[in-house]
Amino acid sequence: MQYLVAAVVLVGLLGVLNLLLTVGVIRRLRRQSAVPAADTLPPGTRIPQFATTTTSGEPISDELLGTPALIGFFSHGCRPCEDLLPLFVERARGTSDAVLAVVVSAPGEDSAAETALLAEVARVVTEPPLGPLQTAFGVNAFPTVLTVGAGDTIVTSGHDLPAAAGAS
Repeated sequence: MQYLVAAVVLVGLLGVLNLLLTVGVIRRLRRQSAVPAADTLPPGTRIPQFATTTTSGEPISDELLGTPALIGFFSHGCRPCEDLLPLFVERARGTSDAVLAVVVSAPGEDSAAETALLAEVARVVTEPPLGPLQTAFGVNAFPTVLTVGAGDTIVTSGHDLPAAAGAS
């Protein structure tokens, strides 16, 4: 009988410990979600300096991008990216702005379909996760679309296309 009482007390103490740990984790998650995550560069910020090569071998940099510009960051295998990709291509077809598309894919992933679709309307750069362009622009979620206006400053940034085609 003593063993049974000891086992019930032990299970009860483990349950209370589990409850306390769960409450602690929930509090920490709430505290972290209250702090806004670092996102893309905010509107009004000058675009960062960068230099890279497109999939067609063309060198491109912040100086050669031109303004106004439409910049899109897409990730291979990202469902929201797949949904936004046709809309981005349509917007790019209808603009006279410079268009740059960055396709982020892990080594071994085949992003040829996204790259081919974007190459019809944009200069395309492929890079691994946390690549130089993604890091320079502070992109931490996909898809991300930026518009660049006069003075090489970011006009809009977000995870969807800006509402107005002439936002830049």
